[in-house]
Amino acid sequence: MQTEQVSLKKRAESAAEKKAAFGEDFELEKYEEGSKVSKPIEDLQSLDEESKKTLLQVGVIPSEEGRSGSFLVLDNAVSHSTLKDKNVELMSTHKAMEKYEWLKDYSWKLVQVDADKYTAKTYLEDADGYFIRVPAGKKTSMPVQTCLMLGSKKAAQTVHNIIIVEEGATLDIITGCTTKKGVEEGLHLGISEMYIKKGGTLNFTMIHNWAEQIGVRPRTVVSVEEGGTYVSNYICLKPVRSVQTYPTVRLEGEGAVTRLNTIAIAHPGSELDLGSKAIFNAPGTRAELISRTITIGGRLIARGEMIGNAKGAKGHLECKGLVLTDKGSQLAIPILEANVDDIELTHEAAVGKIAKDQVEYLMARGLTEDEAVGMIIRGFLDVGIRGIPEELKEEIENTIAQTALGM
Repeated sequence: MQTEQVSLKKRAESAAEKKAAFGEDFELEKYEEGSKVSKPIEDLQSLDEESKKTLLQVGVIPSEEGRSGSFLVLDNAVSHSTLKDKNVELMSTHKAMEKYEWLKDYSWKLVQVDADKYTAKTYLEDADGYFIRVPAGKKTSMPVQTCLMLGSKKAAQTVHNIIIVEEGATLDIITGCTTKKGVEEGLHLGISEMYIKKGGTLNFTMIHNWAEQIGVRPRTVVSVEEGGTYVSNYICLKPVRSVQTYPTVRLEGEGAVTRLNTIAIAHPGSELDLGSKAIFNAPGTRAELISRTITIGGRLIARGEMIGNAKGAKGHLECKGLVLTDKGSQLAIPILEANVDDIELTHEAAVGKIAKDQVEYLMARGLTEDEAVGMIIRGFLDVGIRGIPEELKEEIENTIAQTALGM
């Protein structure tokens, strides 16, 4: 184990200045290391009204009603952790590594420490995060909610999360990533490694709501074994400086299934480079990658990639984008790679504006132009995401209404 740690450290150090393949290159030395010490928050309800509103905007309920457990990371410190459901384990990654010797076989096994300078920095700072595990055959009664919050100006938040869904188990997670009021500039580096064992199911919803000068670099890899299912929903509707993410799902067992949904709006000054990748490594695996994106002045890149390495695999990639102003831009990059016969990979990509006749049709039935545009946008962004709190639904509705007015 000691030899392995030395090797990982050397690899991370060698990648300390390695640029990522995509997205703006952030100068890490410009950001302070986020504090690893925080005053414990016993009850999320005790937070000030502004902080509670911030949590609600990313799907995190301060009362914890309808939640199996809650976990809050402020900068680089775990500040809140509660658990009500005996069918799930929830603790910090550091505590889990101390508790379970076997966890070393899961830590930094999916995400490579030398992938780029962001993974390297996260490893070298020994980042903490959340560890969530559901034992074999168990099922969470309600979603677990987690929140990663940047609370200090010009700070770099580094987080390392590990999720394990054991054989035949089911887990729902809602995670919100956001900034505290008054924090306008910073950097978020989030490493997530997820393991879905035979017949297990993980439903994972992530909502981003950052300040306008935040750089965001999530790095996620998921392993799905035989008969397992991984469903991901990613939502980013508010202004942010730069998000670059390319989650990868490895379908390792026969009959493994994944669906990744992305809905995003690029505002003026924002650059969103959003991708998703599915790798079919076992027979009969299935994947669906769905992207619905809108630009109202920002730059948006929608990447989708499928790599077929096993017979009988089927995958569909769908990238659809709306350009609502002359100042915004959309780029769709679908990639299909088949390395065996008896495989079916398809893609559908479309980028353009709202059709004038659609607006006129709705206006002829009594809607105003803003109402008609809002209805079209609402339908366009609807990819069937379930379990979103009412407060977040209202926030999405407000964003859609503002987008329609902005046209």
